Amino acid sequence: MDGRRYAVGYALASNKQATFAQPSLVNVAKERSIDLIKIDFEKPLIEQGPFDLVIHKIYGPEWAHQLTEYAAMNPAVPIIDSPIAIEKLLNRISMLQVVIDLSTSLSDRHSVSFGIPKQIVVHDAAALVGVDLEENSGLKFPVIAKPLVVDGSAKSHKMALVYCNEGLSKLEPPIVLQEFVNHGGVVFKVYVAGEHVKCVKRNSLPDVKEENLETLSFSQVSNLSSLEDGEVEIPPLGFLSDIARGLRQQLGLNLFNFDVIRDARNGDRYLVIDINYFPGYEKLPCYEQVMTDFFCDVLSSCNKHLAGGSSKLL
Repeated sequence: MDGRRYAVGYALASNKQATFAQPSLVNVAKERSIDLIKIDFEKPLIEQGPFDLVIHKIYGPEWAHQLTEYAAMNPAVPIIDSPIAIEKLLNRISMLQVVIDLSTSLSDRHSVSFGIPKQIVVHDAAALVGVDLEENSGLKFPVIAKPLVVDGSAKSHKMALVYCNEGLSKLEPPIVLQEFVNHGGVVFKVYVAGEHVKCVKRNSLPDVKEENLETLSFSQVSNLSSLEDGEVEIPPLGFLSDIARGLRQQLGLNLFNFDVIRDARNGDRYLVIDINYFPGYEKLPCYEQVMTDFFCDVLSSCNKHLAGGSSKLL
């Protein structure tokens, strides 16, 4: 950094403002000459600032229009991230398609492999009545039912574990049915902020035994015991960093996380089950340092482009 102060404007929903822009982050950023400034939704974005960087997690055409207008008037100010790029993560089919493409290009670089679980999309409720899932689609029970559209609402994160054909009729399309893979009851959440990649372990649904499929409800499965957190090793960081780098390039995004599970049938096989834009970084230990380092990276890169006579954005 060059000694001057920088203004980073953030546009977040009210509940995310409180969790992300905590005093601890504000203070760490200030120590690095960065001031975090809340963008006021009561005023047009074009009338606010000046900003040296804008970060956001707001959806909708009106906000996208404001960003386009602001970018046209301030071409040297990076906007993290492009609404067009973010759209790829608002559909659970398109978000994981990029993983399939990436797994092919990275397959020869590591001793472990990765991919995604088998999944199908269902648009019509009638398609779920009186069907044999395995016969019609090749999916085996249990399956996780997830809303197709991810729009930041509580509904878009509502999921269900379905363990028999009868349970399908209770679902409300459009949905994605994703084959549940036993994974030791642990999910690896990989947080990406530009070139910074951090992984943490979280509890997940425990393994489901085949003999229990006809008798367990979703709540019963959730209460089954899982492996102790300390028993599970985090995947190789180099492997996760390569996936993160590939996703950044193919998605055109800087701020996201992806959820990874280890296939219990093959310890060298990992599956990416979800990707989220601008996740809850505050859940990451020392997130203040990670985010401030990311801000500094973006601002330094922008300064280099300007020094070279270019206004190219990240």
